[in-house]
Amino acid sequence: MPDKSSDVVQGTLDMLVLKTLALEPMHGYGISVRIEQMSKGVFRLNAGSLFLAIQRLQRDGLIDGEWKATENNRRARYYVLTKKGRQRLNSEAREWGRQAAAIARILEAS
Repeated sequence: MPDKSSDVVQGTLDMLVLKTLALEPMHGYGISVRIEQMSKGVFRLNAGSLFLAIQRLQRDGLIDGEWKATENNRRARYYVLTKKGRQRLNSEAREWGRQAAAIARILEAS
């Protein structure tokens, strides 16, 4: 377990939500839990921030939502990545990799 949780790096929440939904459709709470699991507890999402990100992604046509029954028979809105969302994810992931490599080069400079 990490020493402490962190806020998601500004500007990356949308990309993390898109990546999570690229794995499988899920509801908001599931997205939050999956991101926390995949980050090994480093990122714990604020419910309000996640809700706003989901609204923004839907408005931009990057995800679609549909009401379904959950595993425990409750109704929840399940989100799925659209074709446009997958394209955005690929683009943002490439750019994130480029930027992370540049930051690593700067931090390694002597």
